[in-house]
Amino acid sequence: MCADYPGPDHAARRGVLRSLLVENGVDALLVTDLVNIRYLTGFTGSNAILLVHSWDMRGAEDRTVIGTDGRYSAQVADQVPDLRAEISRATARRIIELAGEWQLGRVGFESHVVTVAEHKSFQELRTGLQLVPVPGLVEQLRMVKDRYEVEQLRAACAAADAALATLLERGQLRPGRSERQVARDLEWAMFEHGAEAISFETIVATGQNSAIPHHRPTGAVLATGDFVKLDFGAVVDGYHSDMTRTLLLGEPADWQREIYELVARSQQAGRDALKPGAGTAEVDAAARVVIENAGYGPQFVHGLGHGVGLRIHEAPGVAKTSTGTLLAGVAVTVEPGVYLPGRGGVRIEDTLVVREGGPELLTHTSKDLTVVV
Repeated sequence: MCADYPGPDHAARRGVLRSLLVENGVDALLVTDLVNIRYLTGFTGSNAILLVHSWDMRGAEDRTVIGTDGRYSAQVADQVPDLRAEISRATARRIIELAGEWQLGRVGFESHVVTVAEHKSFQELRTGLQLVPVPGLVEQLRMVKDRYEVEQLRAACAAADAALATLLERGQLRPGRSERQVARDLEWAMFEHGAEAISFETIVATGQNSAIPHHRPTGAVLATGDFVKLDFGAVVDGYHSDMTRTLLLGEPADWQREIYELVARSQQAGRDALKPGAGTAEVDAAARVVIENAGYGPQFVHGLGHGVGLRIHEAPGVAKTSTGTLLAGVAVTVEPGVYLPGRGGVRIEDTLVVREGGPELLTHTSKDLTVVV
């Protein structure tokens, strides 16, 4: 951790959440999504529930409490020393009963996370609480990254950049090797450069497979004349990077140069459109129109990008159908692509942070057409 970027202020995050609870007319929020619990407390165990009260009693967060089971009693004490912890095998039941004892009244729950069966079990406790669906509140907070979060994103992107450079320096991307071999080498290189995990299953797609947007690596062998599409990311302190580069084995054919340069222009247009206040659909349109005007609109088959942070895909979406506007500090990807079935495809993707005066680029590997010989 960089000394200039102290760890996250979880209490401050919960303080901001409290204001949202008041705006939504609830007295407390049951947080059951483990990523949201990590964001609000720092706890990284696999079983937890968090009750966030809408006001801070005597400055001590008396009625904000985290629940987990006995496997994590030491971990929760270490990671969340500032909150009361309830240790119980019936974790959710204990926290909801506690909320009932405190007569909290209207208690919100993450309706986009809680299953029908879980909701039924909550109601069967008959605590007198009024359970109110309140989806996406913590995700709303998570969209705008603080200084600490951006530093972790930078580190994750740097690990991915360095891994691709290492792969090329070692000659591990060459004709005769399989997609699976290249994928495993690239993943190992990310670990060598500081990753604690990979963001998702690495995509290595050669030749015709590069026309499949989310191809899974196979035993297909790289050959001279192929596009090779690499989509990969590293995780540092829970934060994910996401980058795609499309390389060429040997000198490009005219059609390959044409679509590569087209996607590069589209990607630049999308990056240029990233500004505070810009509509997410408008950003998608700025990149998409470049490809449509060249006659390849039907071959750009996905949205332009997505938020990235503690999850590889999080709010906001950047697509034709997305709504909302960008705020300064939001981390997103810009990843247009053109896919020609039976021939090959190109995608170019960066992770960026929206800033006044222009976005901050976090993935620095060159986007010039790279020819591997």
